Amino acid sequence: MIMMGLLFIAAMVLLGAHLVTVAMYVRRMQRPRQTTQGIIEHPRITLLRPVCGLDAHDAETLESSFFQDYPDYEIIFCVGSASDAALPLLHRLIAAYPQRPAKVLVGQVARTGNPKLDNLWKGWQAAQHDWVCMTDSNLLLPPDYLKTLVACWGPDTGLVSSPPLGIRPKGWGGHLECAFLNSNQARLQFAAAAAGFGFAQGKTLFWNRPMVDGAGGLRVLARHLAEDVSATKFVRSLGLRVSLPPLPFAQPIGQRSLRQVWDRQLRWSRVRRDGFALLFLGELANGAALGAALMAVTAGPLWTTGYLALWWGAEALLMQRAHWPRTWQDIAMLPLRDALLPALWVATFLRRGFEWRGTAIAPTPEPAT
Repeated sequence: MIMMGLLFIAAMVLLGAHLVTVAMYVRRMQRPRQTTQGIIEHPRITLLRPVCGLDAHDAETLESSFFQDYPDYEIIFCVGSASDAALPLLHRLIAAYPQRPAKVLVGQVARTGNPKLDNLWKGWQAAQHDWVCMTDSNLLLPPDYLKTLVACWGPDTGLVSSPPLGIRPKGWGGHLECAFLNSNQARLQFAAAAAGFGFAQGKTLFWNRPMVDGAGGLRVLARHLAEDVSATKFVRSLGLRVSLPPLPFAQPIGQRSLRQVWDRQLRWSRVRRDGFALLFLGELANGAALGAALMAVTAGPLWTTGYLALWWGAEALLMQRAHWPRTWQDIAMLPLRDALLPALWVATFLRRGFEWRGTAIAPTPEPAT
């Protein structure tokens, strides 16, 4: 009986923690938007965007680079190959907005073992300014994007970063992707940041370039499977923190197959396991599956039904309050996502590394002792 009681308490603790993180995000939304200029005022910025291929929303997301309500910034698009399908679009955009300093740099040389960083290498070297914002091509930048990042730079900040917010999903795969990105990953990342443990995400990395160059340049971001983990550990090693903006920035999702969603989530899961092994062990408790299983064992089906209703109901309320995608399809994806989370956790241990855009990426071997 004691053991059953402990398992019941564990299930309730998991539910309580879930509800707290939901409440933390709701509270965050109620804060006024940052309007101060921050301690670095308005430095000149290089907006660095890696491009590889042409996706459905790229015309819109890349064009948003030119609409920044910011006094002085340049745009550098980095493309790996002269045959890349995105090049005509980039040239059209630059011609359409001659008032904004912008250029495309083409070509890629293996420098880091990370194809994204190798693509960005030439842009990093060509940047005219000391402040660089590395922004993925599929992120839709609001006009105050750069201004918001600058305002978030505090006295102990080493990097400003943000997870993406999924919008405009199509098909079951698109809605499932939003279920992972929004009320799960974004919610948890902002809760961690509120507790003083901000994590970097490669969608947005706003840096002081001399700080990074002083530590070895972009190679410092290639020490792990992804630049997100390397960036987080690098900043913390300096005694600084990763700051997050008030709210995440949007990424149009569009059509996704269920296999694409699985592969993407598995890749990110392996990145987290490689970079934060102890923390990753706790991810088995992410989602409703573990708590519901404990409740089913200790209290029966009626209690379990109520438990799940509270869990997903809180998320549905958050989706409504935050104006995230919230159709019946989005609500229906919450149980599927939480059923997949334990399977993803187990699959992560089957191998290390992954393939990204045709390039195999493996963990860096530990140095011999």
